[in-house]
Amino acid sequence: MSTPTPPPPPLSARPSAAPQSAVTAPKAQNTGTDPTSRLLLGRTLRFEHHPFHDAPETAAQINTAGGVLIQSGRIAAVGDGAALRAAHPQAELIDYGQGVIMAGFVDAHVHFPQTAMIASWGKRLIDWLNTYTFPEEMRFADPAYANEIAARYLDLTAAHGTTTVASFCTSHPASAEALFAQAGARGQAVVAGKTAMDRNAPEDLRDTPQRAYDESKALIGKWHGRGRAVYAITPRFSPTSTPAQLEAMGALWAEHPTCLMQTHLSEQLDEIAWVRELYPSARDYLDTYETHGLLGARGLYGHAIHLEPRERARLREAGGALVHCPTSNTFIGSGLFDMAGLMAEGQRIGLATDTGGGSSFSMLRTMAAAYEIGQLRGTPLHAAQLMWLATCGSAEVLHLGGEIGNLAAGMAADLVVLDLASTPAIAQRAAQADEIWEEIFATIMMGDDRAVTDTWINGQRVNGNAV
Repeated sequence: MSTPTPPPPPLSARPSAAPQSAVTAPKAQNTGTDPTSRLLLGRTLRFEHHPFHDAPETAAQINTAGGVLIQSGRIAAVGDGAALRAAHPQAELIDYGQGVIMAGFVDAHVHFPQTAMIASWGKRLIDWLNTYTFPEEMRFADPAYANEIAARYLDLTAAHGTTTVASFCTSHPASAEALFAQAGARGQAVVAGKTAMDRNAPEDLRDTPQRAYDESKALIGKWHGRGRAVYAITPRFSPTSTPAQLEAMGALWAEHPTCLMQTHLSEQLDEIAWVRELYPSARDYLDTYETHGLLGARGLYGHAIHLEPRERARLREAGGALVHCPTSNTFIGSGLFDMAGLMAEGQRIGLATDTGGGSSFSMLRTMAAAYEIGQLRGTPLHAAQLMWLATCGSAEVLHLGGEIGNLAAGMAADLVVLDLASTPAIAQRAAQADEIWEEIFATIMMGDDRAVTDTWINGQRVNGNAV
């Protein structure tokens, strides 16, 4: 095995580019004597309605002089900034000016082990797995390498304003251990699971139905519900699991119903044809999961582009969640997700980067790609709908909607602060905007990590100047 490359320096040690905007990460102002209470001032954005079911323009409440009070890692209050300041004079004050304070981004389908091989050139799904993914995942037999990449991945995503991820690990239990441990040290909510594969993969990545069951069960016992960790039972997809393994994973899920279950579904047409060959008696792709107890309300089905009518009906009936991965779908040439049609049916949908099949760690870039796919289907999305997918929508599909994904008293203080004038190109467009959704849309379409002034996880600033 090759020697792992040294990890990059922590974000706080890296040189910063010259500022291009008036919105910078401010130092806390010690206005009183309470070090456990912080008041963030700026433009606050929180959702009160579902922007796909109600008017997008009014689904969110934007307070142009708002405030968010943080106490003991949670949101204590959201409201008028001046009123909160008067009511809590002892709180440390952090004034973001025109920065937009909102819930941190929630990435509902990722592969953290693919961090180092993101943006690998020019393959379709199956060839891409064999050429890039599987060789890289074999390196995670080394716990030190797994820990290095887990730390690097969480640093990178925090820099992009992402505060929660749902990740596939590798077939090595050490990969899941590394991600859970790194997230736990940061106080970060994470959904993850060891990937089960017992065929159509290199020998060093294959387990067995019994090993997949035993190792996953041990990880559930150690990590599920520990701190902010949520375990997801994780059969990669039907082509890399025998019916016996899918049955074992279904049995495990039945024994641990509070766990999530994550897998892939109907990503590419040649993948679907392969599933038909491997499961000739199945009614369709979804049936390979349904038959083995892997269809349910706590199930996450990544991609879901080429669904049959029966699959759509059963997913809606069971309450399973679909996860849209737009940058991945275009990068690997998979197809165009039917956001408008599936939402109209009442499907539950989240949004994800699908790194490293997706070509960016940024949920802003992911929202931009979702908009572009909507345009290609003739159903462009409003900025409020895109922001909802990246926060509330993804939190809800992870069954964490009461904990993350919105600004509300009692929820975890997992926040991102966006600069809507982070580059000269974005600033000049924002200056011409007639209302705030135009400003936000410009940052969605052209923004990147430079638009992230600060990221807060569990009430602690993890990206930006030290408090």
